[in-house]
Parts: sequence; structure tokens; C-alpha cells
Amino acid sequence: MAVKVRLQRNGRKGYAYYHIVIADSRVSRNGKFIERIGSYNPNTNPATVELNFEKALDWVMKGAQPTDTVRNILSNEGVYMKKHLLGGVQKGAFDEAKAEEKFNAWKQEKDAKVAQLKGKLAQDSKAKAKAKIDAEIAANKVKEEALAQKKAEALAAAEAAAKEAAAEAAPEAPAAEEAAPAAE
Repeated sequence: MAVKVRLQRNGRKGYAYYHIVIADSRVSRNGKFIERIGSYNPNTNPATVELNFEKALDWVMKGAQPTDTVRNILSNEGVYMKKHLLGGVQKGAFDEAKAEEKFNAWKQEKDAKVAQLKGKLAQDSKAKAKAKIDAEIAANKVKEEALAQKKAEALAAAEAAAKEAAAEAAPEAPAAEEAAPAAE
């Protein structure tokens, strides 16, 4: 029986998330599994991984073979780094305390990089939101100017029509006055 560490698909169409499971290699993707050791959600940015580190390390040390995607996940979480360091301890290259120290240094460095990435993503999203608001404000100013120009043109047209009407009414009144003295 070959034991695999693989992903088990869940979620709806177009929005999948996965459970990281230990299963017999002969069983279908979403079939029976031996143990669930974590979950993986690629829909977030960066992807969210919840992993029981000790169980994953135990299964990898026992010889469970991960799929390519799970191998990348386990590597990013440090399971393979820890396995490598424990192999060095078994060979006598260094002691367990030194291995733990190296692993903690690696983990802190990785956490700092992830925090920096999350900060950059948050900063980028804020910058995009600000740019979007600025563009909307500029578009609103253009619309306001066009509306003000339309109102000014309409007001000017109304004034011109009023002057024209007054000019037409003014010549009729003197003509009536001229006609009245001629009748006397």
C-alpha cells in the first residue's frame, strides 16, 4: 500500500478549497482517506494554508509521498526543511538544538517575508482605491463643468430670447403712438 499526501477538493464550482489528506494512492481523489492534516485555500491572496505541522512531518518521515502541489505547500511551510535538518541530526552533522535553532531562524525569515508581502499587497490595494477615488473626483469635476456650461448656455439663450421679445414688443408700441397723433 502506497501512502500519498494529497489534496481533496471541496467548495463550489470556480471557488474550490482543498483539504490536505493522507490517503492510499489507489483511492479516488475525493474518496476515503486515512487522516486529514490541514487545508489549503488558493482563493485568498496570499493563499491560506492551515497545517498540522507535527502530523505532516511524521507522515513525511514515514515515507508518505506528496503530490507536486502538496510538496510545494509542505516545503513552504517548512516540513521538508525540518526533515532535512533531522536527517543531519541522524547522520551526526550537528545536534538537535542546533537543528532547532536553524529551523527557527529560517521560519522567522520566512514569516518576515510573508508579512512584508501582505503589507505590500495592503499598500497596493490602498493606492488603487485612492487612485480610483481621485479619478472619480476628476470625472465628477468634468461633469460639473459641462453641466455649468450647459446651464450658462441655456441662461444666455433665455436672456437672448427675452431681449428679442422685448425688442419685438418695443417697436410695436411706438408705431401705435405714431398712429394716434396722425388721427387728430
